Amino acid sequence: MLGGAQNTTGGGNSGHIKDSGDAGFLADVIEASRSQPVIVDFWAPWCGPCRQLTPALEKQVNAAKGAVKLVKIDIDKNPRVATQLRIQSIPTVYAFVDGQPVDGFQGALPESQIKAFIERLSKAGPGADGAADIEALLAMAAESAQLGDLGGAAQAYAQLLQLDPENAKAIAGLARVYLASGDLERAEEILSMAPAGAKDPELDSVRAALKLARAAPASDFAEFEDRLKADPNDHQARYALAEALAASGRLDEAVDALLHIFARDREWNGGAARAKLVEIFEAAGPNSDVAKTGRRRLSSLMFS
Repeated sequence: MLGGAQNTTGGGNSGHIKDSGDAGFLADVIEASRSQPVIVDFWAPWCGPCRQLTPALEKQVNAAKGAVKLVKIDIDKNPRVATQLRIQSIPTVYAFVDGQPVDGFQGALPESQIKAFIERLSKAGPGADGAADIEALLAMAAESAQLGDLGGAAQAYAQLLQLDPENAKAIAGLARVYLASGDLERAEEILSMAPAGAKDPELDSVRAALKLARAAPASDFAEFEDRLKADPNDHQARYALAEALAASGRLDEAVDALLHIFARDREWNGGAARAKLVEIFEAAGPNSDVAKTGRRRLSSLMFS
């Protein structure tokens, strides 16, 4: 055993599982990940969720029969590597491939999600087919973003762009991560990496989302809500509220507000509500639930 102490939360070490720490991190994780994917479980003896996650990780790693390796690190006894990786809460899990973190998550996940995580990671391992590697990283990044793990998503997209610097989906995904975190300048910078003339629905979607965010800076929702309480037919206040909601990424609520206007006055302000709905559908993406549900609701109103 190198570095840390035995992790008593799990079911013991095996040929695919070991404890490590500050002293062994380079060999056990960075170097080892050049030959097979390495999952790192950051834990502590006092952490309740760790006692749920670690046994499930061990079970699925053993079931993978060598496709991946699990390294467990007690952050109390090995603070240096946890600080370097900016571990802020535990359990935190990082996946390394070719010496780089490619994905991760925080908290205890259901065993089915852990199994899917390991299966995708094994496909993205060193020496994997290039196209399969890229698709696996895209899937990892998308799932991390969906789970709200923006850091893990950003790492996966960045790793993908090292493999394929002009990958439109990775550029769009990373830009959307920065947009979700409120960093509009960085999102725009990432979008500028797209090749000139690149055509991709996801790039168009993020550009539309960035446009929405810039069109309506952060506002005091209470101001518009108070105006609507005083006059529910104040369409201008409801429209301004919808713009602010969209700029904050609350697209479902923005759609609700705009459909409310459209239902009562289709031609208000030259059809502004419908035009803004189209912008939001594009920003959400054509295959998103926001766009699909919103378009159905809009069509129902148009033909009612």
